[in-house]
Amino acid sequence: MSDLAQTLALLQFGDSFFPSGATSFSWGLETLRADGLVVRASDVEALIEGQIRHRWASFDRPALIASYRAAGDLDRIADVDREIDAATLAREARDGGRRIGSALLKVHAGMGTPGAADYRERVQRGDACGQMTAVHGLIGHATGLDETAVCALSAYGLAVGTIGAALRVGLLGHVEGQAILARMRAVVDEAVASPLPAVDACHAYTPMAEIAMMRHETGSGRMFAS
Repeated sequence: MSDLAQTLALLQFGDSFFPSGATSFSWGLETLRADGLVVRASDVEALIEGQIRHRWASFDRPALIASYRAAGDLDRIADVDREIDAATLAREARDGGRRIGSALLKVHAGMGTPGAADYRERVQRGDACGQMTAVHGLIGHATGLDETAVCALSAYGLAVGTIGAALRVGLLGHVEGQAILARMRAVVDEAVASPLPAVDACHAYTPMAEIAMMRHETGSGRMFAS
């Protein structure tokens, strides 16, 4: 894939127009706002940075890269998929990851992306979980993105999804959101360069967000699924 083609693919897959289903989730932000724990743009930025450093880099990234390096081996991808599903303790995060993974597989199966339809069948049979991180690795390799680009797309999705949720609940404005995204480039760059744990040693420590996700279903006036 040429550099231009890869750039165009990243623009397509990272656009909010792409139907991944991710905009239905706030990943605990809605509850944190209701509790008065995230009340301004700087709080949103700190939340995103914490998620990238203390979850994405050491938890999502190992699974993403392992799935990518499986190079279309669906049995190996399913193993990674089950590992990450079992290690996701909050049910809301686990269910959300499955729902986004399912949406991605449906879209890419319709687009004819190699492996997407076959893996979707596995998920529908219950032979795989369909976690979004494993699916991102499968799709990234199948569409010809390089490993760094796949990581960038995944981390960007986390950041822009949280900023989108923050915009919808009135925590910041569009310009503030763009400024946060710009500052997150250095955070993502550092995270991608950090030592890569093995999938069976992946770990995360973001208790505030996970507890907020667990409490979300009891909240009132909910806009998001988590």
